Amino acid sequence: MFSPVSARATSAYRQVGVQSMVDGASPHQLIKMLFDGLISTLHGARGAIERGDIGEKVRHIGKAVRILQEGLLGAVDRERGGEVANNLAMLYEYCVGRLTLANARNDVKLVEEVADLVGTVSQGWTEMGLQGSATAGG
Repeated sequence: MFSPVSARATSAYRQVGVQSMVDGASPHQLIKMLFDGLISTLHGARGAIERGDIGEKVRHIGKAVRILQEGLLGAVDRERGGEVANNLAMLYEYCVGRLTLANARNDVKLVEEVADLVGTVSQGWTEMGLQGSATAGG
């Protein structure tokens, strides 16, 4: 009887928590959150393909593409970032293409390829943040 209200309250609580994390995050932490969300979404897409759940596959891949295009690619400053920024932009665009193909073919290997590529960049991003905090603290 109270489940719908409870579910709505839980959802609202989560949204407030996420908004609080975003509001207090540095630009570096925001990009890290995008990477974390992208990797989680890619795992969801892989699982949906393996289960044959087309609706969930489409939802997860769509979300992953949006994170890549609107979040990560949108944050790349090609003018100031030089070659590294251009290479990241090309990588993100490549990943969008691979996910589009994965969606059309129900191909879990393409999703895993993107997860591996993004995971490597995410790890590097995390290490940059750790080095930056060590430098700032010492």
